[in-house]
Amino acid sequence: MSNRTRFKMQRALGLELPGLGKPGALAKRSYPPGQHGKTKTRKLSEFASQLREKQKLLFHYGLREEQLRRFVRNARTLQQFNWVEGLIGLLERRLDNIVFRLGFARSMAAARQLVSHGHVMVNGRILTIGSAVLRVGDFVKLTEYASSMQATVESRQSPRLSLPHYLQFTIEGATDRGVVRMQPSLEHVPFEFDPSQISEYYAKLGV
Repeated sequence: MSNRTRFKMQRALGLELPGLGKPGALAKRSYPPGQHGKTKTRKLSEFASQLREKQKLLFHYGLREEQLRRFVRNARTLQQFNWVEGLIGLLERRLDNIVFRLGFARSMAAARQLVSHGHVMVNGRILTIGSAVLRVGDFVKLTEYASSMQATVESRQSPRLSLPHYLQFTIEGATDRGVVRMQPSLEHVPFEFDPSQISEYYAKLGV
């Protein structure tokens, strides 16, 4: 996906989604793309508002619709009440997201690539499944080869986001190691987000 496409997606939503990587989507044009982008924005319908919140999750975490629905079903099974908080807990504990939030990659796509190419270790073993959900106490680090790659060095020097409270850095030899120290919650979502809209959207779908 090109930067132009990423910027277009973010302008359509009216906010930056850190998971898409390079910042600045709204720097020059904060209005939606298209010939009517500068016209007065019409009030969104209830469904459109709910769809907008869902798209934020899809785009930031780099998910397909069916993947997100699977996480929704899992969250509802694990936490019947306030299940959206459980959903965020699952999404934030995905391995690709942990790699991104630790600053090892500048975007979710780059983090997923590191994982799939065998450059990420969980509890001392290489894990290549980006959608794997980690547990409290699990630790993550790059392989020795990956830790010396220019892209990961630059990302660690200038991470896209600050380290969230549910993660902690420790030093292991010459490499950084991140530990999942607590369950993530809604406050750890790195963009403006309305959980009630997500709840209502999937309730209507019967998911």
